[in-house]
Amino acid sequence: MNKKQRMFFRMVAASLVRRRSRMIVALLAIVVGATILSGLGMIYYDVPRQMSAQFRSYGANIILTPDNENGIEENTLKAAVAAFDKEQLQGYTPYRYENSKIHNMPVTLAATDFQSVLKTSPYWHITGSLPAAEGEALIGAKTAESLGLSLGDTAAAVNSFTVTDTTDISGIPDYEIVTDPETGEQYCDHELELKITGILETGGSEEDYIYIHSADMNSLLLRERGYDVVEVSVAAMQKELKGYTEAISRQVKGVSAKLVKRVTASESTVLTKLESLVLIVTLVVLALTMICVATTMTAVIAERRKEIGLRKALGALNSSIVAEFLSEGLVLGGVGGILGSVLGYYFADIVSMNVFSSGITLRPLLIPITILASVLVTGAACLIPIRSAVDVDPALVLKGE
Repeated sequence: MNKKQRMFFRMVAASLVRRRSRMIVALLAIVVGATILSGLGMIYYDVPRQMSAQFRSYGANIILTPDNENGIEENTLKAAVAAFDKEQLQGYTPYRYENSKIHNMPVTLAATDFQSVLKTSPYWHITGSLPAAEGEALIGAKTAESLGLSLGDTAAAVNSFTVTDTTDISGIPDYEIVTDPETGEQYCDHELELKITGILETGGSEEDYIYIHSADMNSLLLRERGYDVVEVSVAAMQKELKGYTEAISRQVKGVSAKLVKRVTASESTVLTKLESLVLIVTLVVLALTMICVATTMTAVIAERRKEIGLRKALGALNSSIVAEFLSEGLVLGGVGGILGSVLGYYFADIVSMNVFSSGITLRPLLIPITILASVLVTGAACLIPIRSAVDVDPALVLKGE
């Protein structure tokens, strides 16, 4: 570094120190702007992940249905689930529905996996507990009311078979064949004792079913078959979800994948509006930062009019004056950008904890972007005041006019 360069940097540093009160105001404006820019930037990129996790509390966003009457077999289900990214897959729950009777009233039984059901339906409100062993059941509130059942009661689910020469009823203990006197058809009833361990309240159609273990369903019907529907919860954006459904429907035979539009459409709408809001707020804050910096630099240049006039009278070039004031602004922008990047992370983390109850993900790439944006915004804000400094007429200034 030669003497001329050292002198230049000494002049810039001395100018910043001498007018530190005004420079601190400008620096604070830049720090606030950089903090908002960095913080909202992190929130902007993290909102989809945060919102997707929040929307999972509203249930599954993908439904798998079979293409045939046999349902979705276990191997087919595994192949379909393998298509999802493991980090995005929150859970999946299969269901098999069958008609039965309890107290001579028709009911619908739903066989499911109770270990995964709350992963796809976290909104379920259960009084009591989920069935832990075979012979236990979770009954919907509406069905419990219509059947007069309460927590701890037992009920017998009945399945009637039409008996023919080829019907195998050896799996039914103490069976009794009944002949219809009008049609001559023979029937055999099979009962399954169920103990009510929980009552389900959702305010939806889930209250119309009685949920049991798959083994109990096979025992009652004396046959096995695939699942009627599989609910899948995936933490992903609508575009990714659509890609999953298309890939599964195309690659896995016997399965059709569809989006739950009431969930995915709402999620997409909310995310779009949130991202737009964040973008608008960021632009407004940057504009206010530019105005504050421009105002401060204008006041600084007005104070230094005599100094500028004297320097120009002594032969200073406009380029040297522009370089000095622009350097002051860029230094403020760089320092403010660095401080704002650090404070922005804490700002984003506080917002995330209060809104989404989870921490923010640090994105290192936003740090240099924030610093660069602060420098560019500060530089742009200094252009108009610097132009007034270049237009100073030495003769008029030195005359005191």
